[in-house]
Parts: sequence; C-alpha cells; structure tokens
Amino acid sequence: MTSDTKSLLIRGAHVVDSVQDGVMDILVRSGVTTAVGRGLSSDGAALEAGGLTCLPAFCDLHAHFRDPGLTHKEDLASGSHAAVRGGYTAVNLMANTKPVISSRLQVQDVLDRAASIGLVNVHQCASITKNMDGVTVDHLEALGHSVRIISDDGHDVMDARVMLQAMTAAARLGLTVMCHCEDMNLSGTDYRLAEDLMTHRNIELARAAGCRLHIAHVSTEGSMRAVIAAKERGQAVTCEVTPHHLALTSATNYRVNPPLRTQQDVDVLIHAVEQGWVDAIATDHAPHTADDKAAGAPGMVGLETAFGVCTTALVRPGHITLARLTELMSRNPARILGLNKGCIAPGYDGDLVLVDLNTPWTVDATTFASKGHNTPFNGQTLIGRVIMTIKAGEIVYDDTTSNQEARQ
Repeated sequence: MTSDTKSLLIRGAHVVDSVQDGVMDILVRSGVTTAVGRGLSSDGAALEAGGLTCLPAFCDLHAHFRDPGLTHKEDLASGSHAAVRGGYTAVNLMANTKPVISSRLQVQDVLDRAASIGLVNVHQCASITKNMDGVTVDHLEALGHSVRIISDDGHDVMDARVMLQAMTAAARLGLTVMCHCEDMNLSGTDYRLAEDLMTHRNIELARAAGCRLHIAHVSTEGSMRAVIAAKERGQAVTCEVTPHHLALTSATNYRVNPPLRTQQDVDVLIHAVEQGWVDAIATDHAPHTADDKAAGAPGMVGLETAFGVCTTALVRPGHITLARLTELMSRNPARILGLNKGCIAPGYDGDLVLVDLNTPWTVDATTFASKGHNTPFNGQTLIGRVIMTIKAGEIVYDDTTSNQEARQ
C-alpha cells in the first residue's frame, strides 16, 4: 500500500472514537482530517479497510527513549519505531537521560532530532529540579514555550519546600507538574506507604501552589482514592495508570517501579477507570538491556503491547467500551499534552490506527522494534492488534500482510 501526503481516503472502516461508532470513510488532506462519513470520494490515495477498526492514534503520556546518553537501551529512532508499531503517533518523554534534560537547548535538540526521524510527535519533559539534584529550580524560568510538562520521573522531589517552589513557579509559567510519587526514605521498608504518602503530599502542595498536577503511574488503592478526593473538590489534578498495573498483580514475579500490587489494588484501579476518574493509560515504556534487567533494574517496555493488553484486560471482559479506551489512550492524553489529536473529526490531525479486534496474537519480544525486550507479557496471547498506523495522512507502520496470513 502507498500513501499520498496530500490526500488519503480510508474506506469502509469501523470507526470508533469517544463520540462515534460505525462503518464510515475518512478523508485526510494535507495531514488533517477533512471529512468523516459514508460514500466519500477522492482523487488521491485510497485504502480499503473493510474488516478493520479505525481509532484515533494513541498518545503516550509517559515513555523513556533513553536519548541522550543511554542509547544502548533505546534511542529516538528505535523508540519512534516501537511507538508506531504500537499505534502511537505522539509520546511524552521523561527527562532522566544522561545528561538529565534541564534546559531549553537540550529540549530543542531532542525535538529537532525526533522531527528529522518524522514518525511521531515528541514532547520532551524538562526536569523539575536542575539535573534532578532535588534542590535547584531556577532553571524553570528559562525553559521556553516548547515545554508543557516538568517531571523528575524515576524519583520524587524529596524536599517539600523545594517542590512547593517548583510548583509555584509552574503555576506562574503555565507548566504541568508530573509527579512520580515515592518517598525514597520508605521505599526499602514499605513501597505502598512510600507511594501513598507522597501522593497526598504532592496533591496538597499543588493545591497550595495552584498548579496543574499530573500523577504518574498510580498503582495503589490509597493513591487512587487521594486522586479521586482531589478531583471531587475541583482541584486541577489528572492521573494515569499503566497497562501492567491493570493487567497484572504481585503474583507475577517482575520488577517494575511502582511495583505490581495486590488484586484489591488492581480492582480499585479498574473501577476508577470504569467510573471515569482515570484520565489516561500510559505505558511507562522503560527499555533495559538483558544484563541490566538481570541485575535488578526496574521497568518494562510497553509501547508495542499496550493496546493488546488493554483490549484483553479491559474491553473484552466488559469493564469499559472501546470508545472509553480511545479516551484513555488518545483523546485525554492529547488534551493534557495540548495536541490537536485524539478524535476522528474534521479539523483534527489525520493520525489514525487500524486495528484487528478479533484475531489472537502472541507476544514475541524478539520481534520488537524497541531495543528493549524486557516484558512480562512475552509469550502471552492477546486480543487487539495494531495493523497500520497513519500519521498526518501518511502510513508510518503497515502490518497488513502478516495480519492477512494470521486471519487465514
């Protein structure tokens, strides 16, 4: 199949987003969706999508591409290829690289190199504290308009006074503070308490500072209830959960941070997803080498399995609809990132993903586009497979041939 950068017509797909569900055609011109309906025509490229479902392409609020400095684990190119293979056309990259991303020039370097690759839109976080030193926040004043979110992900800012200073600056500068909630002094004693205490603290500090707060990878019942309480009183708080914290429990022996939790925690997270308290599902894509993983490094890759895991764990059992999943993986993350994506409607970016909702597939980590093969889902059978990813009307990933063979 070929694509025309000026025009692409997708015919006969089952179109699902947060507001529509039906068989339709989609016309993308000059990178933007211009029409959605039946019987559309175009003199440009056309794609027959009968039997497949078309969703708005996914946006990941939480990924580590390890670039610069740790490119033996992942780099912008391999991470971008992993993203489109998983149906993502936008990613929010964490700042805990080597060196840490703490300046406007460092951010711009990542953005320029990602743009030259051209597969996904990248937002590069800057660190909350300079070089993640836990102390210095004066660099925030000079970040510029390219940065929307700041994060010290991988750690929390332990000093409450420093975090309040950062949040106060963020409120003035219009930045969202993204928090990895963990009291490092308690991590070795009680990982649950370490998350719960810092979730409460960060919510209260953000409330005092008046800044927008995003809580990363919520994993415990206590943390989720704290987020819900903040939302109920109208505080500007959003949160994400990961596919693995929704699909796995501590019965699975696999090290991630935060850790896999109890079945009760999983049940509470799923209920919060069902009730609309969770804003986004984010992968926390964290590639490691086999040696690093064997030495105990926490984390897993997630971009290439997220849709299958979520369809299998959430949609197939009836916890949520496919439309709700597009809110969690597309519309809401795009809104938080300030992107014109996440819906299939005229005027939105022509970023789409075609998926097969019926044919089972088995995760084979050796085939991943990511340099990291660290996943607890290797060998598992999932429902929900990405067949094609389209960015701005251009096909950036195409697996139609192997999908046809699988369906025979």
